[in-house]
Amino acid sequence: MSLGVAEAIRSGKTVLGIEFGSTRIKAVLIGSDHTAIAVGSHDWENSYVNQIWTYRLEDIWKGLQESYAKMAREVKEKYGVTLQTIGAIGFSGMMHGYMAFDEAGELLTPFRTWRNNITQQASEVLSETFSFSIPQRWSIAHLYQSVLNQEEHVASIHFMTTLAGYIHWKLTGQKVLGVGEASGMFPIDMHTKSYHETMVSQFNDLVAPENLPWKLEKILPTVLVAGDDAGVLTAEGAKLLDVSGELQAGIPLCPPEGDAGTGMVATNSVEQRTGNVSAGTSVFAMVVLEKELSKAYSEIDLVTTPSGSLVAMAHSNNCSSDLNEWVGLFGQFAWAMGMDVQSDKLYGTLYNLALEGDADCGGLLAYGYLSGEHMTHFEEGRPLFVRSSDSNFNLANFMRVHLFTALGALKIGMDILLKQEGVKLDEILGHGGLFKTAGVGQRIMAAALNTPVSVMETAGEGGAWGIALLAAYMIDKSEDETLEAYLSKRVFAGKAGATISPDPKDVAGFEAFMERYMRGLAIERAAVEHFN
Repeated sequence: MSLGVAEAIRSGKTVLGIEFGSTRIKAVLIGSDHTAIAVGSHDWENSYVNQIWTYRLEDIWKGLQESYAKMAREVKEKYGVTLQTIGAIGFSGMMHGYMAFDEAGELLTPFRTWRNNITQQASEVLSETFSFSIPQRWSIAHLYQSVLNQEEHVASIHFMTTLAGYIHWKLTGQKVLGVGEASGMFPIDMHTKSYHETMVSQFNDLVAPENLPWKLEKILPTVLVAGDDAGVLTAEGAKLLDVSGELQAGIPLCPPEGDAGTGMVATNSVEQRTGNVSAGTSVFAMVVLEKELSKAYSEIDLVTTPSGSLVAMAHSNNCSSDLNEWVGLFGQFAWAMGMDVQSDKLYGTLYNLALEGDADCGGLLAYGYLSGEHMTHFEEGRPLFVRSSDSNFNLANFMRVHLFTALGALKIGMDILLKQEGVKLDEILGHGGLFKTAGVGQRIMAAALNTPVSVMETAGEGGAWGIALLAAYMIDKSEDETLEAYLSKRVFAGKAGATISPDPKDVAGFEAFMERYMRGLAIERAAVEHFN
């Protein structure tokens, strides 16, 4: 087996996917059977600097180089081969946000990530102008807010892109984006699979009084769809990626995509009536639509699959971060008591306890708002735990309420789709850290959405694997073979998964919790206003 893999590595019959997540940068090298050969990762965290959630450019490149180096080291250790060439490479990153560059390619203002809720005015004006919901985290909202704020850098903008687009540009020289990622920058026309020309014109008219030296269409990346050629690794790019100097230039790259698109690919959720939910630092559900929604909703993003099909996206800025901190606190307690409890056992024990709690969490209430939450209209957040004197306060209910509230904001958006719009969803595929403890995250998610939730064996590889599959599709597809067919027939055929259907008691309990959640938002609002 190792000899065959070693020869595949030597001859470049591999594909590399690298994804920049909120807390981890992960590199996955796959073989011709689409399974992982080697993996490397680098942990990182955003910083809150001058009221902006950001990552430094130095940290982006350090993380990329370290995750690649660890993957290449694993290749050498396991197969005795120095990695010098690869069949194709793909990059993915957190969607949305704002990276604006001048003519010399210098970043004009610190990277503003999706986590920033600082563009409410721009979001409202653009949504009204376009008759299309423009969430605060979208790149165009950040750009227009910068115009409204009269920020000096705006006049110097020569190019703007996303995190994935930035990395791809620096490694290939190509200013491009995959259509799924581009759909989180600016609305996409479903017919042309590119930016909506009427809305581009409307934006230009909107900023015309500012006499800016650019037009929007000139500063946005070119849009590509899955399977398109997106350039090759330059000599300079090869050195940026592999500091050892072993990696050769000329390797083809697929269009850079966002984490939403790679999540869809990694769970084979790119066909109509399929959906996936990614639950980690943030949580978002993607549902591939059979038809357009009846109207625009501020709670719902309309984006696309990597091949350009219409997708409804319900996104919550906050999911497991506060929950993880509570688990960490219990870990500190265990350590103080002289117990060395491994992380998997700690999470497994606490998460499974949640399944023993009262269906409605015993009257407890919590909000895991480490940052603002657009779904409930908070520009800032305050993590909060509340109980009344007659709540059933025990550890099982405490863990259950924090798992429930991690999905509270998401449920608001999904209820619009499933209840108000009557969107049909046969099942939803789950991936991300919330599903790591077998069965627990699935059961809670099934209760929240009242829909069967499946987790596939391959889900643990996540978005890095998803972007690797998109790179493989680019070089392996046969003539006229769609992405949907490639995934179903060549990647996921015969793949097993576990499905959990919603328990009626859990569903009723989640609905009761949500009534408390909605009433309690006034408490969260007071905490934001009065606690600093």
